[in-house]
Amino acid sequence: QVQLVESGGGLVQAGGSLRLSCAASGRTFITYAMGWFRQAPGKQRELVAGINSAGITNYADSVKGRFTISRDNSKNTVYLQMNSLKPEDTAVYLCNAEWNTRSSWGQGTQVTVSS
Repeated sequence: QVQLVESGGGLVQAGGSLRLSCAASGRTFITYAMGWFRQAPGKQRELVAGINSAGITNYADSVKGRFTISRDNSKNTVYLQMNSLKPEDTAVYLCNAEWNTRSSWGQGTQVTVSS
């Protein structure tokens, strides 16, 4: 089993920045595809950013140019750098790991952006 622990969420003013971290417990972290999802009140859960085992990234259109996903395989950690934050980014952010046909989720961390 893979355990995921997120950190770095909080309250920030519009235009500010936050960096989220997700630490994984798996022995084969380098083989996992990692992603950040978010769920806002009244909205469906959506993929914000993903990074596969080869380091290829993808982003939701709404965050392109503002968010950056990265991974440090030596630390079993994936990051989400969030810049130029907007009130619309307010949501619970969830870390996800996928390998083969299996997946694991973190508990989530709240990000609130004030106007």
